[in-house]
Amino acid sequence: MTWTIMAITALVYLLQAVVPAVTQYLIYYPPFTPWAPWTMLTAIIAHSSFVHLAVNMLTLFLFGPMIEHLLGRWRFLVLYLLAGLGGSVAVLWLAPHTGVLGASGAIFGLLGAFFVIQRGLGGNTAQLVVVIALNLGLGFFVPRISWQAHLGGLIIGALVAFIYMRTRERSKRGVQLALLVSTGALLVAATVARFVMAISFGI
Repeated sequence: MTWTIMAITALVYLLQAVVPAVTQYLIYYPPFTPWAPWTMLTAIIAHSSFVHLAVNMLTLFLFGPMIEHLLGRWRFLVLYLLAGLGGSVAVLWLAPHTGVLGASGAIFGLLGAFFVIQRGLGGNTAQLVVVIALNLGLGFFVPRISWQAHLGGLIIGALVAFIYMRTRERSKRGVQLALLVSTGALLVAATVARFVMAISFGI
């Protein structure tokens, strides 16, 4: 699944390069989201530059296979998508007039998940904490980096991993599914609530 995500993301970047206008249908810009809700997810497969793409795909290459091996391909995909959605929801609430694109929210979700998994398995997380802190901190000081998406992805990724760790037994698969669906529903509800606030109160 990691390789599939990387291939799709690379192909989308090539499409953006050949047909630049396609980016406007993929970029996530909260004021337009009610009319283009798919952009909350399509933004994670679109990038603004080759360097942007390369950095995100390198991180996915480094962490993706390990996490996918631990979780399985479909749980990994659910983690990636929910983290990406979590990043978009965070942007909606914390920076509602900012347009964003890139896999960073989903990537931070993987980092958050890896931290929870390592802790749950008794591994050393010190180096990972440093990596997360440094990369999260960059978003506060480097222009055009959305710390909001990073934070949202990190939190949701950690939450999804926590669900996985607490429902590892086969007998808890139903509980696991229910919790994952509830997480997705909570993100959708947060999205709807924010737009209701915007329409009702202009904020």
